[in-house]
Amino acid sequence: MSDACPPEMKIFRPGAGVSEVPAGMSNKPFWYEMLLGSKTDGENTVMRGFAGPGVVTHWHRHPRGQVLIVVDGVGQVQRDGGDICEIRAGDCVWIAPGERHWHGAAPTAPFSYISIQGVKDGSAVDWQEPVDLSEAAQ
Repeated sequence: MSDACPPEMKIFRPGAGVSEVPAGMSNKPFWYEMLLGSKTDGENTVMRGFAGPGVVTHWHRHPRGQVLIVVDGVGQVQRDGGDICEIRAGDCVWIAPGERHWHGAAPTAPFSYISIQGVKDGSAVDWQEPVDLSEAAQ
């Protein structure tokens, strides 16, 4: 992650920086591409995510909220205490600042998305424990 977003317009071509997510972020490996990485308060980070069937993030929060735009496939999202919601290509999900949640691919479908989250106190996300999908569905 860089200290700040680029100071002028920049085009990010698909596939230029695809990496496997680090340990502690999901139940199984999936791929992401960091488009804008920043540690500067008030700036945004932007990434593309590509998850295979059944791959979900751990519980997490974003200090300035998150916009999740579904690009392809079928996904799921759940806020702590809420129902699991199915999301599909074209859907846009707003997750409020500090709202504990997870998201990922449906059990039988891949899922790709773009996420946008603001930076506060040098961070855009607070990763927490794995999701227990047997409990999440209750």
